[in-house]
Amino acid sequence: MKRLYYTLGKNKFWEYLLCAAFLLIFYGPLVNMVLVSFAEKYEYPNVVPATYGFKWWNYVFSNGKLVESILVSLALAVVVTLLSLVVCLPAAYALARYDFKGRSLVRLSFLFTNAFPKMGIYTAMAVIFYKIGLMGTFFGVVLVHIVNTMMFMVWIPSGSFRTVHIQQEESARDVGASALRTFFMITLPMAKPGIIVAALYTFLGSMEEAQGSLLIGLPNVHTMPSELYGIIMSFPDTAGAVFAIVLLVPSVVLMIVFRKYLSASALSNGLKM
Repeated sequence: MKRLYYTLGKNKFWEYLLCAAFLLIFYGPLVNMVLVSFAEKYEYPNVVPATYGFKWWNYVFSNGKLVESILVSLALAVVVTLLSLVVCLPAAYALARYDFKGRSLVRLSFLFTNAFPKMGIYTAMAVIFYKIGLMGTFFGVVLVHIVNTMMFMVWIPSGSFRTVHIQQEESARDVGASALRTFFMITLPMAKPGIIVAALYTFLGSMEEAQGSLLIGLPNVHTMPSELYGIIMSFPDTAGAVFAIVLLVPSVVLMIVFRKYLSASALSNGLKM
């Protein structure tokens, strides 16, 4: 009995040790970033700042260019999410409902933008955008973001539409509902969880997209991630930590608000071929 108790206690010790190591690795950098963001004086290799204050918070929010980049990133994320819903939901529904030759290949094609180094794709887009006058424009950056998030907006809603039984749509049609009314009143509400997950991933993906925004948007369109590069290169770590937290806040808020939709089943159903 004593040996069994000793063995169980030893196993618990290793479980607690692994849990502590995980928490340190996962939350340690985040805690350090929060501490550094409130540092008045911070010098490497000190683990914690020597003094604390709001010096760099005041700097970020008193800098018109940085505040503008925050507003631009939020506007981009909203526009990209709405346009992606308009463009991708019909494609997702067609892939879920209609059986045609090459359907799996079409679905797989939406993965290609995420299967290769994105800088090569952005460079090719930059060449095309330069020729048609979209370099340095808000709409050009929107197109880059949509291409970058299209996989989520097609795959996940497509999986959600497949979970809606076609008999439910047929019943609505039998009582006189049009195809459009059936889609908006029956199919869309039942597929809402997957669509919300896809929209959330699209919004967050747009907020954190840096390379395409930097290549296509500059010098006229400045987003938070592209400005973050400049802050890290030109200012102390404390300023970069402040801007990183500002960039993180929308993600945390949205995940808290929509946490009930962020389940493994919602994502796995959408990513089934």
